[in-house]
Amino acid sequence: MAKKKASGGAPAINIGINDKDRGAIAGGLSKLLADTYTLYLTTHNFHWNVTGPMFNTLHTMFMTQYTELWNAVDPIAERIRSLGHPAPGSYAQFGALATVPDAPTTPPKALEMVKILVEGHEAVARTARSIFPLADAAGDEPTADLLTQRLTVHEQTAWMLRSLLEE
Repeated sequence: MAKKKASGGAPAINIGINDKDRGAIAGGLSKLLADTYTLYLTTHNFHWNVTGPMFNTLHTMFMTQYTELWNAVDPIAERIRSLGHPAPGSYAQFGALATVPDAPTTPPKALEMVKILVEGHEAVARTARSIFPLADAAGDEPTADLLTQRLTVHEQTAWMLRSLLEE
């Protein structure tokens, strides 16, 4: 039996998650993508602009972190696409969706950079956690798995960065 066609002639999506739930989850993942990309840009900016006695340590740490963030954006965007929705991909869209603030226009001192990144990772963790009930209620295990992975990274990174702020 042929499946009903969606608009544009493509087959309708029938993955066991209804249209409304797929839309809500994709909307949440779009916010996660925007937060992740914004934090990536901030971390890369800080990698370029860090100075001071902790330069080598932070320069290397920030590179590890921005590389991980860069590698995270594609799976998030592809999950949005798997749910049948377009992934946001412009600065305007990311700016409208993100809860993570943009990087300061003037590079702050090294420990202020660390503080900003702690807050950024905590914000991304909150965004990821906010999507979890939607994915769980819809039985969307792939999204739940992706969120679990992202939460682990962001919570651990925030902890490691916070450790640098202790006296």
